[in-house]
Amino acid sequence: MIGLRAALVLALAAGMLGHCGRKPPPPLPAAPVKAGPEIALQTTPVPLDASNPARTTLEGFVFAGGVAITSAETSRLHGLSDLTITPDGGLAAVTDFGDLFQARLVLDPAGRLVGLTDGKLEGLKGPDGQPLQDKDKADAEGLAILANGDRLISFERDHRIWLYPAGGGAPRPAPKPATTLPYNEGIEALAAYPAAGPDAYLAGGEEGEVWLCKLSAACQALAPQQGPDFTWGLTAMASFDGPAIATLHRGFDPIRGWRGILRFVANPLTPAARQVHAASLHLDGSVTRDNYEGVALSRTPSGATRIYLISDDGGLPGQRTLLMAFDWTAPPPPPPPPAKTRKPVRKR
Repeated sequence: MIGLRAALVLALAAGMLGHCGRKPPPPLPAAPVKAGPEIALQTTPVPLDASNPARTTLEGFVFAGGVAITSAETSRLHGLSDLTITPDGGLAAVTDFGDLFQARLVLDPAGRLVGLTDGKLEGLKGPDGQPLQDKDKADAEGLAILANGDRLISFERDHRIWLYPAGGGAPRPAPKPATTLPYNEGIEALAAYPAAGPDAYLAGGEEGEVWLCKLSAACQALAPQQGPDFTWGLTAMASFDGPAIATLHRGFDPIRGWRGILRFVANPLTPAARQVHAASLHLDGSVTRDNYEGVALSRTPSGATRIYLISDDGGLPGQRTLLMAFDWTAPPPPPPPPAKTRKPVRKR
């Protein structure tokens, strides 16, 4: 969901360009058009760079395919705000309208993303067992899966984190940061963090605030993860190897439009001055981009880190739901410096 900072920049952009801002989309129906959750998906391949379709690399990352996602069987497949990927290729994402979207990745023989299949869209349920209806209650932004399969989902407007048990059943509250958040800028980023324990997770606010939370303990503030300037917001995080994580920042510029930055942070538990970015991916210029709000990590058969990014189209014309894949291989560590040899001492 677009928070206050992005809305401010959009308003400024509208004034600079001499036209009114976009009108919000009409209300979506209360449930998917079909009676059941299954929906047919249409996916259209997109290049890394429309101005150079043969381009396959960007800042040390290898483009591994991308698709634009639509469905003719529902008007609710919009506003995808975060996602997870399971080792067997299952995808799950939450939406601004209180839905859970599930599908399976389709990869070609080379392992590149070429589509999605087995689509499902169903409303997230509240403690009463009924689908969430009110937008103030249903605006889901973050998604994480703990080691035991329990699913954590964060919501904004009515700021909260709920735990949905792996075995089914009603959700229950999970610890959330003890802070006051703006109405439309809640816990945008959520990631399981097993490096700190099986019940640990990271929660991030759009302004870059980050907390380490556990089901068994209160949330603790960590060093912030901020973008280059105020036009950037933190929208997603994902677990990496060991203590490292991936962070996703979304920005808007009235001239260049939507932009994104993916960073690999070596250890978010360290003070800000000592944090190291192992790699960064800038989605700008002629690169295919939109309002990226979700990131998930997996491992390729070759050992590379596979990054999946998903965009939130907001249900607005001119924007798309994009699923993009990139592979990154960490460079080998530098060789150790040669050992110093001591000159023999001459005896007199």
